Amino acid sequence: MTSDFAGTVRIAKLREMENEIYDVLVIGGGITGAGIALDAQRRGMKTALIEMQDFAAGTSSRSTKLVHGGLRYLKQLEVKMVAEVGKERAIVYENGPHVTTPERMLLPLYKGGTFGRLSTSFGLRFYDFLAGVKREERRRMLSAADTAAIEPLLKKEGMLGGGSYVEYRTDDARLTIEVLKKAAESGATAVNYAMAERFLYDDEGKTTGVLARELTGGGEHRIRARRIVNATGPWVDELRELDRSKHGKTLRLTKGVHLVFDGGRFPLRQAIYFDTPDGRMVFAIPRDGKTYVGTTDTDYAGDTAHPRATAEDRDYLLAACNGMFPGVGLDGQDVESSWAGLRPLIYEEGKSPSEVSRRDEIFVSPSGLITIAGGKLTGYRKMAETVVDRLAASLRAEGRGPYSPCTTRELPISGGDVGGSARYPQYVRAVADAGEVIGLPADAALRIAGRYGSNARAVFERIARREEGEGGGLSDETYGMLTYAIEAEMAVKPADFLIRRTGALYFDFAGTLRNRDAVIDYMAMSLGYSAGQREAYAAELEREMSASQILDSNR
Repeated sequence: MTSDFAGTVRIAKLREMENEIYDVLVIGGGITGAGIALDAQRRGMKTALIEMQDFAAGTSSRSTKLVHGGLRYLKQLEVKMVAEVGKERAIVYENGPHVTTPERMLLPLYKGGTFGRLSTSFGLRFYDFLAGVKREERRRMLSAADTAAIEPLLKKEGMLGGGSYVEYRTDDARLTIEVLKKAAESGATAVNYAMAERFLYDDEGKTTGVLARELTGGGEHRIRARRIVNATGPWVDELRELDRSKHGKTLRLTKGVHLVFDGGRFPLRQAIYFDTPDGRMVFAIPRDGKTYVGTTDTDYAGDTAHPRATAEDRDYLLAACNGMFPGVGLDGQDVESSWAGLRPLIYEEGKSPSEVSRRDEIFVSPSGLITIAGGKLTGYRKMAETVVDRLAASLRAEGRGPYSPCTTRELPISGGDVGGSARYPQYVRAVADAGEVIGLPADAALRIAGRYGSNARAVFERIARREEGEGGGLSDETYGMLTYAIEAEMAVKPADFLIRRTGALYFDFAGTLRNRDAVIDYMAMSLGYSAGQREAYAAELEREMSASQILDSNR
């Protein structure tokens, strides 16, 4: 049951890649690179992708986990971007309802606050119009009494009412993985832990490929391609520098931090989007028995691969929460876990981090390297379409092709073949029944069906074939997800599984503590770790777990 997207076949795949000449090589396995690889392959371009870390290990697993329409960008008069990403979020939802969920959001209004009742009503109505919002998801204006009844934890003093509208909550890392799996199912080759060390050029200085190093001990590999796309997010300038083409516009990295609380300690009923005394906006969102809050927005110049939340970040968000939810009385001891991510924004002179545009831009260097920078998770599919349109035109100019038009607008991602969003709830219930038949508890079967969509049966099959004693210490649910992650989702290290394939480190820290040794044991056996690898990967997971706790010395 091992697929071409298994953790055990990566190095063999890299060796095979040396024998090919690809039409397109994408560098970067976040959501932007994944979207480009899928679109390019579906149009008929022979496509490969390499990622120096795990897929989605950068920004694409560290976001606010919303496929949202960017309501706040109306305030910055970015009308075109609001219209585009507002429409795109509905497409993302329809093509992958197992990783995206509509979430009604409440914007409370207060005397002296950023938003007035009239301006909010107009702004939300305009937002609904721009984004083409479905009738049942359009804005509702609420009285102060109704607002307080919907979320009793909200501050009552000065409350004028509220505005209610719909956002879309997502599992950002799983969205990325499912897009990449769909690309692989369509014929693309994608490999993680493979770093582009230098570019290869022809006599005219045009890129012809890369020299890639496999970072778990698999050596160097020459990968040749007619076109190369730099979709490395926070690292795009480093790749441009490697290509000697870093000039003109550059990146500005800003850091966003999120905190996670147990739902019993912070029993939020309703997702809230609220303004802070310094004029910023913060989300507080209930999810899976937890409540998470974010985000900050500060300039960042540290380790790009390992941004960390500091005590200062934590204290800022705690103050914001305690100002809006005064009866909860949160402190640092209540934070179960946290994450920090980087926004790769295009530098704009004289603007604060929160004012910098989230627009995407494409740069083409003299060598032919195509760089996509900026942008938002919500707009990944449209960004990919724009990049691949350019690739198709460029390749056709050399007499290649023909290439088909973009088809991703109505293409379910991996796990998304559930009959569309309208039929998804019924699909989940039916598939969960199949999990109960093999002996899973009802809640575990439902969780797997909801998380994996049309791939859930593949997880159940692995549980059904489990032999006695195999994966000792793991529940059937965790065993099924782990074997599926190794055999069908290219999980290589324990952190891949516990952070990016399941989100457990963020939303089930106690379960991560309970399962980590058994996960390490099983992955070491299945993937043939050396003693050195086992020690290194266990230490890496320990560092990630420690970093999520925010020590006061972590400044």
